[in-house]
Amino acid sequence: RLFRDVRRITALWQSGSLSNFHYLDFLNTAAGRSRNDFSQYPVFPWVLRDYKSMELNLDDPAVYRDLSKPIGALSEKRLASFKERMRGMTTDECFLYGTHYSTPAYVIYWLLRVMPERMLRMHSGHFDA
Repeated sequence: RLFRDVRRITALWQSGSLSNFHYLDFLNTAAGRSRNDFSQYPVFPWVLRDYKSMELNLDDPAVYRDLSKPIGALSEKRLASFKERMRGMTTDECFLYGTHYSTPAYVIYWLLRVMPERMLRMHSGHFDA
């Protein structure tokens, strides 16, 4: 049933009847992600690469990042440093990226910046000093 739903929702998205946000939200839900679990919080891809222009022309492909590459490989210099670090590791501990893209700490950090009033409740009504 889930695969049938994914195909149906994908067809709606491809036809333009469903927004990108709602399609990605559905895929996150189908993958078991939830806003109720900080360790499985929904993931939305970082799609823009132009953060300097005052206005964006969304019809210009240069505005968007290359989605065929992970975030860590967007800069050749950054990817080279990851590969160099990996070469110095033993085979049993070898990895390219040392952090996960979504952890409870990242989610909470982001949510507190979006809703700072929540931080007051976490610290007995006082800001940390």
